[in-house]
Amino acid sequence: MKHVIATLLALITAPALAQDFSIRSTDTLPDAEALTAQIHDRDLIYFDDGVSRYNSDGTYAWTYSEANGSGIWPGTYAVTDNVICIAFESGAERCDMFVLSNGRLTLLTDDGQRYPVREIR
Repeated sequence: MKHVIATLLALITAPALAQDFSIRSTDTLPDAEALTAQIHDRDLIYFDDGVSRYNSDGTYAWTYSEANGSGIWPGTYAVTDNVICIAFESGAERCDMFVLSNGRLTLLTDDGQRYPVREIR
């Protein structure tokens, strides 16, 4: 548990300046309350049938679609300044940001990729 807390603290305090979320002029940032209502304890299903789940207890899971080999990557996450940083149990880490793009919740990765959410359950 100490490792998880230390990892989350490191992620929260990591500078976001090195990240390139490639926000477009037509993107809008949801406020923290609206984002929380949309993502906590719900399945976010992407167009490749992958599913991400941000649980309100701070745990996270990414489930790959069958087309991409199927599997689950569990971890923990923390949110700060519209940036969500994930520490996977495998040791991998990444930071993302959600925006509203043409009315659709869209995940932006820190390397500039965009993944629109197809459905929220």
